Amino acid sequence: MPGIPGMQLEFGLTVRLWSHTMNNIPSPLSIRNVNNSSLTSGSYPGAISDFYGLPTNPICIFKTGDAWPVRTGPEAQRVPTEARPICNHPIQDVWPTLGEAVYNFLDSLEVRWSTIDPVRFAEQGGKAGPLYLWIGVVPAAADGCKKILAKAQFPDVEIAFRKSIFTRSTGPLNHVPFIDPIADIRNPFTPSLGVQIAPRDTPHYEGTDALYLRESSQSDRVFLLTARHVALPPPAHDNELYERKKTRKRAYEVLILGSKAYTNALENMMAKIGHDLIFVDTYKRQLEALGEVAEGEDIRITAARRDLQGMLAKAKETIVDINEFHGEIAEHWTTPSQRVLGYVVYAPPIAVGTGPKRFTKDWALIDIYPEKIDWNTFKGNVVYLGNKISLPDFVLKMHPHPEGHSSFIYPVSGLLRVKGVVEEDEIRKPKLLDANGEECILVIKNGKTTGVTIGRATGIESLVREYGEYGIQRTSMEVAIYPYSHRDGAFSAPGDSGSIVVDGQGRIVGLLTGGAGTTESTDVTYITLYASIEEGIKEAFPDSYLYD
Repeated sequence: MPGIPGMQLEFGLTVRLWSHTMNNIPSPLSIRNVNNSSLTSGSYPGAISDFYGLPTNPICIFKTGDAWPVRTGPEAQRVPTEARPICNHPIQDVWPTLGEAVYNFLDSLEVRWSTIDPVRFAEQGGKAGPLYLWIGVVPAAADGCKKILAKAQFPDVEIAFRKSIFTRSTGPLNHVPFIDPIADIRNPFTPSLGVQIAPRDTPHYEGTDALYLRESSQSDRVFLLTARHVALPPPAHDNELYERKKTRKRAYEVLILGSKAYTNALENMMAKIGHDLIFVDTYKRQLEALGEVAEGEDIRITAARRDLQGMLAKAKETIVDINEFHGEIAEHWTTPSQRVLGYVVYAPPIAVGTGPKRFTKDWALIDIYPEKIDWNTFKGNVVYLGNKISLPDFVLKMHPHPEGHSSFIYPVSGLLRVKGVVEEDEIRKPKLLDANGEECILVIKNGKTTGVTIGRATGIESLVREYGEYGIQRTSMEVAIYPYSHRDGAFSAPGDSGSIVVDGQGRIVGLLTGGAGTTESTDVTYITLYASIEEGIKEAFPDSYLYD
């Protein structure tokens, strides 16, 4: 890596690598001797402050090097930290080899690590610091960390550990016009992307659909792409190729809305009615206080009365609409058999480190029963942007910098059409700038758990490690997505697996496969680039293509 002298790389663990050629990658790794008791005593002073502000506030078990700033005084607050993506960086060209050298080094020291993320950190709104390799270790790995310090005899490496676990996040349908006052309530029962699905035989395993594809121009079959661990969750299903080509083979059906998602949808209806009943009562009392129209009254009172009357009418209308919709759902969606969407037609075994890019293979195709969708109103691959993020905020978030060259236009229908694929070169060297003036690709997804979120994709792949029974390990490359900002929360959570991730133009970036963090939320979301998934789909169905 000539030309990058003094570049700091953090292993989450925080590891400093100095400029060397690729021929001697292992030799520059050196570890500064520190007090081993610090790793297990809980006495590290930055344990709860170094990564404070990230969605799960991960614990920094130990970190050497310069201390990060900590405010002091009786009213001092911790300094929030943001993770910033890395794009268009010289390390990209050598990262596959360098990353492998790093995790082989950790494996040789028996450290059970979970993720390695190239990332930079900054105080909220501040300038990003140097490049880090941020390595998460499973909580039981503290003893392994001690072994690193005991066995390695090198002088120039800063070390810190964070706790982190990688997890794989687990009537006919018709679209709803965006002007519908209960569009958010209806959306889980529509065919827009982000539909919540679950296996019929294990309905508590829930996830999100990804994309619609046609089998071919001569076929009427429409497939739905999702994550395999959502459609055929382990350990209920053996990890082997499944294809529905023999009629004697059991059809594994998939539901729209598993048991929990269906219950949540009904509870959301009742909660919305409850809220609007409170609003109705409030508006009525305010109107009573204003009194009847009086000749010569203040025009501000007249305007306020008119606004309250409009809000009262809207709240009453919403209550009526939800009650009617609830009746439809109770009649046509109550039993699992009424919510069957289709069956698994093809699912290769889950594999990691596959192909030249070593991405994860975790996808399945669902053959949709034709009668389950109103094809006259079907709009194909569209992402419902919803009301979780208001229209003005959405537009401003997608245009964060005056020189960022964003081409995002909020769709009038509220449905972002999915078309095209973001090429890998653009992910590595994007032209878009975030609010901090740093290069990134802003991405969008609509998932089962967290709904619509906006995040920032990084240009250098992360390494992800999973451990199975008997110590078997699997390592893969993933593209990392970081939260939009410190204030916006996690990009995803468990249950969002299978979501398609797109950019502001609706171009596909990848399929959400999991995330890393210490709680039910995630600090980093991981996706597999769609190009690698498409290769596998084309092998099984050569004439397939995205539903237009």
